[in-house]
Amino acid sequence: MIRIAKPLFAFALALLTGSCADRDDRTELVIQRFFGACQAEFGNLTDPAQANGECGIITAMINQFRSENPDIKVVENTVFWPGYDQLNAQLAANGAPDLVTMHSSVIPDYKSRDLLQPLGPMLATEGIVPADFTAAARAGVTVEGEVMGLPMDVWATLWHINQNLFDRAGLVRDGEPILPRNVDEFMAQAAQFEERTGKPYLAQITARDFSGPMRSFYIYMMQQGANVFNDERNANFDSPEGRRALQFMRDVYARGYTTPDQDYTGSLATFLQGDAGIVVVGTWMVGELDARSKEPDSPFYHGYAVRPVPQLFDGPEISFVDGHNWVMPRDDSRSEAEQEAALRFLRFFAQNDFQWSRTGHFPAFTKIIESREWQSLPHRAAISSITRIGKPLPSFVRRQAPIENVVGEEAAAAMSGAKPVGKAISDMQRRTNEILRSF
Repeated sequence: MIRIAKPLFAFALALLTGSCADRDDRTELVIQRFFGACQAEFGNLTDPAQANGECGIITAMINQFRSENPDIKVVENTVFWPGYDQLNAQLAANGAPDLVTMHSSVIPDYKSRDLLQPLGPMLATEGIVPADFTAAARAGVTVEGEVMGLPMDVWATLWHINQNLFDRAGLVRDGEPILPRNVDEFMAQAAQFEERTGKPYLAQITARDFSGPMRSFYIYMMQQGANVFNDERNANFDSPEGRRALQFMRDVYARGYTTPDQDYTGSLATFLQGDAGIVVVGTWMVGELDARSKEPDSPFYHGYAVRPVPQLFDGPEISFVDGHNWVMPRDDSRSEAEQEAALRFLRFFAQNDFQWSRTGHFPAFTKIIESREWQSLPHRAAISSITRIGKPLPSFVRRQAPIENVVGEEAAAAMSGAKPVGKAISDMQRRTNEILRSF
């Protein structure tokens, strides 16, 4: 007979009874997102109106949902941007989260492999229908006629402007920045800016992080009325429009009108330090840069403006956009209660999409864009044309994530002069078509 010492027995019994007492029988909802981690600053905040920035607002929104739904055990997984490598591993291991943040440009790829649960019928039970979404948001979640997610927003590349430097350069009229209307005006204004301030006109991503060059290339192609892709197996990069777009990007770099050899962090830091007139970055920085402009030590104190990328080519007024969405990975083991918990969160997010739009992203719902509340937010009137002219890539384009890397890499090589424009754009097309034809 084995004798157990009394203190040890008591300890074991306490562990056993304690584990029973702590058992949590609530329905578990696993929400996986990117947008960074900021628990130290916003981890206890349940009012999104008191938060700022993507990370702060999404953290506060999830906290608010958790506090309003105590019967649901909310597990929040924060992944390194963009999180698809982790999601792929989870799908392979049959351990997918219930809801995941996903870019519109990535949805067709996952849908083509039947890895996502269509959400249209589920959302309809809550009265959330595609007609409620803006045109760009609706296009972002609709693949082959099916609504694959709940759109969170539409985002676009913008020009964030240090108007104090623009004033020194003589590029302000009636309190508004004077922006170019074609390539020739761009070059003239960039030269004038550099001559009068001693600083580059643009701060933008030109190395290592290839998302920036990719987006600029797409925008300049679209501004010429060109299709970026001819069909699901053929890119249209090596075309007169593609060559003009890439040659313009090369000329800007070669003339010294943009910061050289900078990634995302470097280009943003250059602008924050007052060492460039414009930083080319997305909607997500509107709220944070506006807040920075109110600080007396800011180089753009009371001198921040933001505009859509100006129309530089002779074509339709258009801008490349993407979006963030909530999607539900397929999981045959997900219970009805877990699915209902996910639907409850989607309903909550749709009802509170205004708070998310305070980041600077455009709301996914037309009624919010038309509301006085949204229109009264700082700078929205100046950029609201994106809600009309924004256009995502066609949903037939699969594997957009690896393609974006190829496009950005080749565009960056051409910008810096590491490759001739002709060689870069032919390699861009060849490599992209290999990806498109590989499945």
